Amino acid sequence: MRQQRRRSTQYRHRFNQLQPLEERLIQHATQLREEANWLPAGVVREAIIRRAEQAETGAHMSQWLRLPAPESKA
Repeated sequence: MRQQRRRSTQYRHRFNQLQPLEERLIQHATQLREEANWLPAGVVREAIIRRAEQAETGAHMSQWLRLPAPESKA
């Protein structure tokens, strides 16, 4: 006999993002930089600044990957 598949009790919640990824990353980086401005110099502040830089880099990479491929001249 064929066994029936059991339904998982966990469901994936799907939703559409209202802003593009690049905008969300830039907004996150801005918030992190504002937070870092209120902190004294130290390890925590440097870690937050590093996270902001990573978010900005991710936004730039996402924009770069969305560019159309240049046509090669053969």
